[in-house]
Amino acid sequence: YKSRIRSYRDFPMRVAELGTVHRHERSGVLHGLMRVRSFTQDDAHLYVTPGQIKQEIIGIMDLVRFIYGDVFGFSYRVELSTRPEKAMGDPLMWEKAERALQEALEEFGVPFRLNPGDGAFYGPKIDFHLEDCIGRTWQCGTIQLDFQMPEKFDMTYIGPDGNEHRPVMLHRTILGSLERFMGILIEHYAGAFPFWLSPVQVRIVPVKEEHAPYASEVESRLKGLGYRVEKDARDEKLGKKIRDAQMEKIPYMVVIGSREVENVTLSVRDRGEGDLGTMDLSAFEALLQRQFDPVPGRGSIA
Repeated sequence: YKSRIRSYRDFPMRVAELGTVHRHERSGVLHGLMRVRSFTQDDAHLYVTPGQIKQEIIGIMDLVRFIYGDVFGFSYRVELSTRPEKAMGDPLMWEKAERALQEALEEFGVPFRLNPGDGAFYGPKIDFHLEDCIGRTWQCGTIQLDFQMPEKFDMTYIGPDGNEHRPVMLHRTILGSLERFMGILIEHYAGAFPFWLSPVQVRIVPVKEEHAPYASEVESRLKGLGYRVEKDARDEKLGKKIRDAQMEKIPYMVVIGSREVENVTLSVRDRGEGDLGTMDLSAFEALLQRQFDPVPGRGSIA
């Protein structure tokens, strides 16, 4: 930030990274991927003028709603945490910061819970808690308003009046701990990820070795369109190959036998609906295109 003189025209200024965080958590509270001693988070620091605080926070909350609700379909709740007993800084500045966060929440129209005294030592915060598949909630995203760091590092910008002013810093993460988010995600879908997120989207199963060349043609065609495709050419019974694909919860399975080779068609099975019958490759491509949508449904705010 201090590599050069900053102007109000530079704001909002946003700097982000995927950073590694280490915490000396007690062994008794460690919990799989949900609570670990070292994790990676999508950390960002935003520099704004006091007049930009509300709109910047609203923009972050809109991003949170899109990621949590629209993309992943999670239910989540929002909490506003205020000044703790051992807080740094001027109480009047704290009051101003808390009011800014609350006004942003109210203007955005999101229900929230108030946690008096649970803020960070340097500023109040908004926390986003995701609900997992058994109803537990985990804090993931956060927005923290910080008046202290700009003061400590003597950060300034030139305002429209030509004088130096103090910026406001926002700390924010959307996913929070990537490890925790992945743990919640895996449990949420019980391994049956939506099509766009599945590591393998299509498994092609040739019945016999002589069907493998046509299976390879289909594999190459689908991979060329950007789909994640595997061919199961193992010397195993067809029933085992189908069962393995079902156990791995792969969205689509394509079975290719003599009839499919002769008619240049595909026998398609859907993970949820089962047998979809026979179709040609262009029809299957159209089916995949309809599924290739990263916004499967909307979650809710508790």
